[in-house]
Amino acid sequence: MTIKIDHQTVLEQAWADPRTTKLELPPVRVNEVLRERYDVQPPFAYTGAQLWDMESRKAAAPDKYIPTVVKPGSAEKFASERHGHYEDFTRISEQRLWADPDRYELVIEHVRLDHEKRQAFFVGAERFEAPDGRVFTAGTGQPLFHVEHSVAGPEDDPLNLWRIVLLTDAPDPELAAGFESMAKDPYLRVFIEVHLQQDLGRKLVRR
Repeated sequence: MTIKIDHQTVLEQAWADPRTTKLELPPVRVNEVLRERYDVQPPFAYTGAQLWDMESRKAAAPDKYIPTVVKPGSAEKFASERHGHYEDFTRISEQRLWADPDRYELVIEHVRLDHEKRQAFFVGAERFEAPDGRVFTAGTGQPLFHVEHSVAGPEDDPLNLWRIVLLTDAPDPELAAGFESMAKDPYLRVFIEVHLQQDLGRKLVRR
């Protein structure tokens, strides 16, 4: 059984709360960055559908697609439930702490993929009882957080969107500052590079 929540509403309510710490990265024109920052062989340009395929795969296997954040082999995805254009499931993984990247802790995320609108919502949770009776408890080294990944823009020039809200008692500038390097990175996020190389068979060389 999947958790019955409205993932987008949970994220939007947290985003609107003045106590939380939030960050939204600038939209990334994926094909423009590919042209300007990479040599790609064979040549390639993303469609919106292909970029959403990447997001769907990443949601199910974060240790493969985000190896810089998620400890290899630590991710487990529980059974999906489909209803209309939604797909809901829960995943657990050991992730680097945002403010202390040398440490990993367990993160529980209730996931919703909106395959029609190409939006992926990840709602953090403190506790999860798996269908087989195992009980998981999230680490306490950082605040719970919710994330949205989505695909927007024209089909032949898609945008990669990302935002996060951390459930703090007051805005934490130091915690937010930890994401500044992500916003300034001139290259694509690691999950797109993994998708290109491992799923689409492209060779990438950064310029």
